[in-house]
Amino acid sequence: MRIILFTGKGGVGKTTIASATALRIAATGVKTLIMSTDPAHSLADAFDKALGEESVEVASNLWAEQLDPQRQLEDSWQDIQKHVMKVLNWAGVNEIESEELALIPGLDEVFSLADVKRHHDEGIYDTLIVDCAPTGETLRLLSLPDVLSWYMERIFPVERRVMGVLRPVAKKVTTLPLPGAEVYDAVRRFYDRLDGVRRILTDGSVTSVRLVVNPERMVIAEAKRTFTYLNLFGYRVDALVANRLLPDTVSDPYFERWKSIQAEHLATIHDAFEPVPILSARLREMELIGVDLLADVGQEVYADLNAADVLYEDDPMTITRLDSGYQLALKLPFATRDDLELSTKVDELFVKVGPYRRTIMLPRVLASRSISSARLVDDRIEIVFDRRASDAKGSE
Repeated sequence: MRIILFTGKGGVGKTTIASATALRIAATGVKTLIMSTDPAHSLADAFDKALGEESVEVASNLWAEQLDPQRQLEDSWQDIQKHVMKVLNWAGVNEIESEELALIPGLDEVFSLADVKRHHDEGIYDTLIVDCAPTGETLRLLSLPDVLSWYMERIFPVERRVMGVLRPVAKKVTTLPLPGAEVYDAVRRFYDRLDGVRRILTDGSVTSVRLVVNPERMVIAEAKRTFTYLNLFGYRVDALVANRLLPDTVSDPYFERWKSIQAEHLATIHDAFEPVPILSARLREMELIGVDLLADVGQEVYADLNAADVLYEDDPMTITRLDSGYQLALKLPFATRDDLELSTKVDELFVKVGPYRRTIMLPRVLASRSISSARLVDDRIEIVFDRRASDAKGSE
């Protein structure tokens, strides 16, 4: 299955571009599904059809669905929520407040990832187009498998064993509700639904991210940050779509200054993101609702390109053998020295860029060595491992 994720700052028109892409691919005879993970769904409005969790055919070879992650959350999070509520009640929080506090904000969006994996595994459709939430929510969503995997592999087994030993003793000295086996089983089921999502979404032959931008300063700045963070977590951006460009046919003097500003911003987009392909769509004179208008947008954006193809390939992380050791290069476009923090612990490399932190499990050949240098070169950070950890300690 081919998977293409669309995201961008709120209001840039990502639902329109995602829908136009889905129609463009379906028109080639490829069985396609478009799904929305945005809590504020717009797919039904774009296609002017009622949509829900069950896929509905909206055009030839194209089906659409809008997920209800809240229902999935209730199914998978119920046992965990009950335990958290007991702890909060014990602490004096009333029933209604504890029920609200027991739900982590944004957690419902996480279950969208489980549906991506489900569609991939079922193989009913050849292509999956995902209309994601605005960039902030999308980044939180896409970083979760990395964080959760680290917790489940490193902390969860130890925590469960320790709690099993301490529970009999703790019950004698405190009335604090302690998590039982059903809570840990619920955590495991929650993780199992997401296990494998990261492998699918970071496989460049399967999944691409396409950023939708408007030629505006704040939108471009957010797109740069998003591009950096996507690379940090290993997601591949294969195209940008510059949307809502004023067409050349607009000659009214009122718009001349605005066209000039857009031209400057469009040049900035090309300078910043190339060689990633920059596609474009003009500002239309009407609302883009319905199959015919959306299909016309798809024709404009992709022209002679196959919209389902991987339009650009680049590996966010590479490991190269050197004479004295190894070099790990991590692509972090637009990151600055002040944005970056690096640290290691045993076989883990911690990379923090702005507010986002990723834990990279190092292969054994790197985990046994120490970092001798790290530097930003163009759009990558190059980290050199050239001494074995035991040798480094011995020379201190």
